[in-house]
Amino acid sequence: MDGTLQSNDLSGIVEADRAHVWHHLIQHKPFETGEPRIIVEGKGMRVWDQKGKEHIDAVSGGVWTVNVGYGRESIANAVRDQLVKMNFFGGTAGSVPGAIFSEKLIEKMPGMSRVYYANSGSEANEKAFKMIRQIAHKKYGGKKHKILFRERDYHGTTITTLSAGGQPERNALYGPYTPGFVQVPHCLEYRNQYGACEEGYGVHAAKAIEEVILREGPDTVGGLCLEPVTAGGGVITPPEGYWETVQEICAKYDILLHIDEVVCGVGRTGTWFGYQNYGIKPDFVTMAKGVASGYAAISCCVTTEDVFDMFKDDVNDPLSYFRDISTFGGCTAGPAAAIENMRIIEDENLLENTKQMGARLVDNLNALAEKHIAIGDVRGKGLFCGAELVTDRSTKEPMDEKKVQAIVADCMQQGVVIGATNRSLPGLNNTICLSPALIATADDIDQITDAIDQAMGRVLG
Repeated sequence: MDGTLQSNDLSGIVEADRAHVWHHLIQHKPFETGEPRIIVEGKGMRVWDQKGKEHIDAVSGGVWTVNVGYGRESIANAVRDQLVKMNFFGGTAGSVPGAIFSEKLIEKMPGMSRVYYANSGSEANEKAFKMIRQIAHKKYGGKKHKILFRERDYHGTTITTLSAGGQPERNALYGPYTPGFVQVPHCLEYRNQYGACEEGYGVHAAKAIEEVILREGPDTVGGLCLEPVTAGGGVITPPEGYWETVQEICAKYDILLHIDEVVCGVGRTGTWFGYQNYGIKPDFVTMAKGVASGYAAISCCVTTEDVFDMFKDDVNDPLSYFRDISTFGGCTAGPAAAIENMRIIEDENLLENTKQMGARLVDNLNALAEKHIAIGDVRGKGLFCGAELVTDRSTKEPMDEKKVQAIVADCMQQGVVIGATNRSLPGLNNTICLSPALIATADDIDQITDAIDQAMGRVLG
């Protein structure tokens, strides 16, 4: 791959995009005078735009998705072969790749047993919410229906997943929201909202969840939905003692624990799933993005057998089972791609590479923090890292979002695509986000952090 385009003139493509495509998460007014960016080719860690410019992709497709990198012919071939044989049948029936992938997936998730297929992270999370609600009706007369979510966490873009979203700028202008969702405080120790904590910040932050449960009434709370590492809300790794205490609280009040692995899942943190770093025993695990590295649309809502059993207890009750369908959960391309994606991660030892390169990335960011006083905090797990930018380290005053975005833009000019929190938290969109593919090399990591170094020097002086 050298960036050579198949056609020297892509002006027609650009004009068709400008005239008809509604892009995600971006203002379109600038396209009236400038060109939208079109990514034309990708190979490994690199992508090329319509001008032939090469970029290192440090955000895996912009949204933490392309875990095994671009140009994987073996995944494309697996999808093609499957589609020719059998492309789709509704999820009331099974498929060969669906059965094979479910078995391989459950082997990686001790304690879990059932896989419900859908096609997006939002959809997978909504399936879990519906299951929790149905359990509330089946077991508790509908009373234990509330679902707790955490400030700064993000669980999707439907109205109901936004109702469980802890990012006010993502939610703004889309209400009224689905009732029965209740926010609990975040666990970012750097932004300590409690002061001195004798028992440790992690334990205190977890007990803040218990306070909400007691306020709402434990007999009304059916589920708790959390990311193992908060993603778009600032790359927040959990403090020591946090997850152990959360698990104890859920057991104490008979609350189902739903772990949203849409970003962290399938290798991103150096383990198959982020929750496996912390000894968590969930009732639900949802995943999407890296399940097939973007080569096909697929998401999964995975449950324990205990949860599954609650939906088949009375065959004579026409409402007893889970009356839900995801049309494109019946596509075979997703599980076919996911099987090959998983093989690549195993055969190329990418979990270990993720740990090693993640450690290098954190070390490089900490070295930058010694040089640039604007870096207030470095955090991350595996190849999922962030650097929070401030104007004053002593007060931790957040850097203005426009300056953060200027650093992102400078890196783009250098040919390095990085991310930053945006449209999330008013006044706190100040964290650089990095999630390069699990295939990243030491040279890739160094080029990414060198670009950030140069950008901060130019933007901040």
